Amino acid sequence: MAKTKKEKIKKEKVASTKKKVAPKIKKIVAKTARPKPAAKLAKKPVLAKKVTKIIPPLAAPSLVVAPAKIVPKEEVKKIIKPQAKPVIKPAVKPEIKPEVKPPAALIKELKELSLRLPITLKDLAVQLQEKPSVLIKAFMDMKVMVGINQVLGEAQAALICEKFGFKIKEALGAEESLLSIHHQPDAAAELKSRPPIVTFMGHVDHGKTSLLDAIRKTKVVESEHGGITQHIGAYRVSLPKGEITFLDTPGHEAFTAMRARGARITDMVVLVVAADDGVMPQTQEAIDHARAAGVPIVVALNKIDKAQANIDRVKKQLSELNLLAEDWGGKTIVAGVSAKTGEGIDSLLEMILLEAEMLELKANPKKLASGIVIEAKMAKGRGPVSTLLIQNGTLHLNENIIVGKYYGKIRAMFDDHGRSVTAAGPACAVEVLGIANVPEAGERFFVIADEKLAKDLASRRQEKERQAQLVATKRISLEDLYSQIKEGKLKELKLIIKADVRGSLEAIKDLLNKTNVSEIKMEFIHEGVGGINASDVILAVASNALILGFNVNADERAQELIAKEGVDVRTYNIIYELANDIKQALEGMLEPRLKKVFCGRAEVRKVFKLTRAGTVAGCFVSKGKVLRSNSVSLVRNGEVVFEGGISCLKRFKDDVRDVGEGFECGISLSGFDNFQEGDIIDAYEIQKIARKL
Repeated sequence: MAKTKKEKIKKEKVASTKKKVAPKIKKIVAKTARPKPAAKLAKKPVLAKKVTKIIPPLAAPSLVVAPAKIVPKEEVKKIIKPQAKPVIKPAVKPEIKPEVKPPAALIKELKELSLRLPITLKDLAVQLQEKPSVLIKAFMDMKVMVGINQVLGEAQAALICEKFGFKIKEALGAEESLLSIHHQPDAAAELKSRPPIVTFMGHVDHGKTSLLDAIRKTKVVESEHGGITQHIGAYRVSLPKGEITFLDTPGHEAFTAMRARGARITDMVVLVVAADDGVMPQTQEAIDHARAAGVPIVVALNKIDKAQANIDRVKKQLSELNLLAEDWGGKTIVAGVSAKTGEGIDSLLEMILLEAEMLELKANPKKLASGIVIEAKMAKGRGPVSTLLIQNGTLHLNENIIVGKYYGKIRAMFDDHGRSVTAAGPACAVEVLGIANVPEAGERFFVIADEKLAKDLASRRQEKERQAQLVATKRISLEDLYSQIKEGKLKELKLIIKADVRGSLEAIKDLLNKTNVSEIKMEFIHEGVGGINASDVILAVASNALILGFNVNADERAQELIAKEGVDVRTYNIIYELANDIKQALEGMLEPRLKKVFCGRAEVRKVFKLTRAGTVAGCFVSKGKVLRSNSVSLVRNGEVVFEGGISCLKRFKDDVRDVGEGFECGISLSGFDNFQEGDIIDAYEIQKIARKL
């Protein structure tokens, strides 16, 4: 009974506890339904989030389908477009970006740096705006040790500048920068056609000045002493079809002297030949000078009105000098004229203008003037008077000019008729006053806007000339021909030959032609009968040629020029001595023949690789003797694998000079270590055999 009572009491307690818990749950639910303050409501969304996370998976089908039907198409398109654009743009951009070409772009972006080389590292650091220590470290990275005051050459400076993003440009000197405006190429739109500059050349008394006088319709000849031109004249002739500037020279000396100074003064040469006299020594000399200058030649056959005139004979003589007339199937213009009657002059002028059209001569008249001095003299009461030929630009009064080493200010200008002018354009020749001294013929002149700069340049040139006079000028000689040919500076031997008679001249030419070889070209610049004169010396200076004289001597003026210019002049009385000297000079220039002389043969029996000596071939000398100084050929399977020299020859541990037949030795070759057992080493000597003509 007691147990039953106790069990009943326990059951009642459990039931009472259950009854107490249930109402608590109801209270909690009831409390959640009541409105709560803001602080408590803040916790509510957390429960709502938990609920929303659970509910969407159940209602997912209805939520996904419903918006697809309700959202308008316009909104869908708006959503899709921004997604499509970022996808397309990145795909196109990589193709446009120049990612593949960085090296070329970097090369183009290198900035130019003007330097005067050689330059010290300290000065280069200033130009690069870097510390000297940075440059020294950069050189150390390239395994080059330099100091702060070390002078750098062009190659070293170029390497270091490229590393810092610069490329070297040779800086212009004070003179070059001042005259750079004259050396700059002109724009095509600024270039205008200019008259041709024509030089009359030919033999004495063949009528050069008379023909020019007939063209100008003046009496120039009468004003000359003895009817011979004593100075260079420049004349401008106006024709219906154009203008021509004529130069009348007293000979070929001044013409060549100008060319020797690097001045190309004329566009073409009119070779005046008398129809009754034919080709004479000075005619041939004029042809040689014109060809050396590289200008076209027009032949004027003068004096065709004379009864003794023989045009065909003169054309034949000209054809022998490679001047074949057009009517004979050649390319040389040959016009018959008469200075006395005026016959054929119009035809000659037309031919000159036609040749000028083929040359397409142009100049820029708006540029500052530059040109060449034709002649200069000291006139009483006027001072230095210079005849200038304007090649480019226009020369005006009161302009500052630099002529060679002299400064000047144009105070007056006169044309070929003596009339005062204020301006002269391209291809005009004028006499000017105002130059400080008498310049040399062939000197170039330049107009400079700044008077002070022009004076400074003149003083610098005078100082430079004083220093140059202290250094002796050396021309080419037979002794230094070989060294120049070896250096690649000389590929031809230019000769000027003067003899006493025509027969000797022909014999000398035949002998020299027989001694000619393929390695060197022998060219006869000029040949003539008579003594060696100043014109020959000046031509040798301009062409860098040798002068050979046979039974002739140099005149007094020529000797002065020879001593001044250092031209090599050889005179002979026996023709075979002349031929032998040239032959010996040419033989000295020839490369000797090489001949291999067998010395010995060694067989490779073992290959040793040593730490200090490298790879050494253990050999047995089977034939002859192997010398340390021998050249060798390494033969493997019947083929030559290597040719070179022996770097080391050993007998046991000792270095030896030679190893005889039947002995063993160790051989190391210069630049070769790939030995194999069974290789054959052939030793030989190279003998040089002098070539003879």
